[in-house]
Amino acid sequence: MVVCGDDGLAHRLAAELRGVYGEQVTLVVPPTVSRVRRPVVGRARAASAALLDRVGRVGRVGTSVARFPVTAAGGPPGEGTGERIVEAAEPNEAALAEAGVDRAAALALVYDDDETNIRAALTARRLNPRLRLVVRLYNRRLGQHIEELLDQAAALATGADGVGGGDTSTVVLSDADTAAPALAATALTGTSKVVQTDGLMLRAVERVPPLPGQVADPGLATLALLSATSNDPAGTDGSEASGEQGPHLLPDAAAVRSATGRATIVLEQVSYSGPTLSTARTGVPLASLFSRRLRWILAGLAVCVIALAVALMLVTDDHPLHATYITLLDLFAINEPATEEPVGRQILQLLSGLVGLLLLPVLLAAVLEGLGTFRTASALRKPPRGLSGHVVLLGLGKIGTRVLTRLRELHIPVVCVESDPEARGMATARRLRVPVVLGDVTQEGVLEAAKIHRASALLALTSVDTTNLEAALYARSLRSELRVVLRLYDDDFATAVYRTLRAAHPGALTRSRSVSHLAAPAFASAMFGRQILGAIPVERRVLLFAALEVAGQPQLEGRTIAEAFRPGAWRVLALDTDASRRARSGDATSPTGAAQPSGLIWDLPDTLVLNSGDRVVLAATRQGLAELLGRRRPAGAGT
Repeated sequence: MVVCGDDGLAHRLAAELRGVYGEQVTLVVPPTVSRVRRPVVGRARAASAALLDRVGRVGRVGTSVARFPVTAAGGPPGEGTGERIVEAAEPNEAALAEAGVDRAAALALVYDDDETNIRAALTARRLNPRLRLVVRLYNRRLGQHIEELLDQAAALATGADGVGGGDTSTVVLSDADTAAPALAATALTGTSKVVQTDGLMLRAVERVPPLPGQVADPGLATLALLSATSNDPAGTDGSEASGEQGPHLLPDAAAVRSATGRATIVLEQVSYSGPTLSTARTGVPLASLFSRRLRWILAGLAVCVIALAVALMLVTDDHPLHATYITLLDLFAINEPATEEPVGRQILQLLSGLVGLLLLPVLLAAVLEGLGTFRTASALRKPPRGLSGHVVLLGLGKIGTRVLTRLRELHIPVVCVESDPEARGMATARRLRVPVVLGDVTQEGVLEAAKIHRASALLALTSVDTTNLEAALYARSLRSELRVVLRLYDDDFATAVYRTLRAAHPGALTRSRSVSHLAAPAFASAMFGRQILGAIPVERRVLLFAALEVAGQPQLEGRTIAEAFRPGAWRVLALDTDASRRARSGDATSPTGAAQPSGLIWDLPDTLVLNSGDRVVLAATRQGLAELLGRRRPAGAGT
């Protein structure tokens, strides 16, 4: 396995392949990435140090901190970890050849720059046509074309329709798309966690511990037990090093019954509704062209015109269309004076002229307002007065842009803060008509301009750890109960910040998220020819969702749902059947009779047998998915 990259995702992916899948990895990185660790400097270092000192004086945090190791052995990369490091300024042909791409089974290109990844992918495909490629690209449409191009090149080079031995030759993934749903869900007021891909939606929800004498609703399945000390600010950080007191993924019924006082994450819904459609607005809505007051005035004048036309029809006994035509002529003062007409007709002509005089300034106001709306549609909007309950989003880079799109799809009000007027997400913010505050978030007054004192949550997603931390500390000083989600690059730093903020603000929700931690499992499984549907964070662990064919899986094929369940490793959640292969009574209903999309069965009975023609949707831990892919020795319960 070869991994090429220039940021934390490369090291995280290499650690995932070594520690979870037991693979030998060659890591190609620029010299500075393999030697230099991002420092914590500036005012944020002083702020975090002051906060740590403050909490230490209060005595609510212990001295030990659980750490996410960068390598499987816990040491520096390349020291006794089964990892070989190749330092190269760029992934050119010489660097890829030195890394052994011509002999490798799979190559992951996870540079932050799309062009670098594409250039390296084309070179690697030429060096090894049978190589499985996993490419990190932010541009979705370009990614589809590149995937087709590389697969076609592989097929032509090998003289076959596909690359033998793998499910797919090229997989294009985006860490932003993988992490954005989890980041967006964490910022919401509720506790729902949604995985949605290609129309398949899985919805999980966090539930508080039941009161004495009550029985917790397990939903369709209990996915996780949260930390036993989750209500203790100085307790576990919810990582894999938390031990028995940490979160327990995919517990069995006995573990759920014995876990008194623990909150749970349960599966509420599994559904399929066809390919997902974007709900983002691509143009200026008609209703927003004119103000509400102007719309009411125009409606009133229209009613007056209709009333005058009806009155003229009754007075002159004229045809309705001709009466309307005469009324409009009178309205615009282009009709002959009704000097020889009856009195009623003359009165109506005068009234029509009066309405026409009122109509002229209204039409002028409508034109000016409409032009102003189109002119400002391409400009940045300011946060409106009285805005409250919104999400303040810091940073409109790759991750921030995807999270912004996700929040607007959920109809969540957002105010963005960005220091770079040419940032990647500025065009998206304009298109979605989202208010943006331009300025350095570390400067006083910027967060206040984003109405942080009336916001429901803060999402700090810039690419600089210290900026995110400083913004979170300042926002908490303005509103101590604010929900805060931090994107932090360094895992050790993220763990320390998470525990410290929990201790300092026990009444507020604090979450620290690492994009590489959320995205690495998807890239790792893709290197073995499998794509996961998504992932949800469980405190500082990750639960994966994948779709697998039952055929060739001895842990699943020929077993019942109960027998296929491996506590702490994997659990079958839904069954995708083909009615032409299996004659089931009522293929559009579940075994309990509930109506559901054709072919997809959830609420599975424990006695249902999985056959080779089935395809299952399952939840799995990282180690459990590795075992299902045949890349790891059987894992014990609770892994």
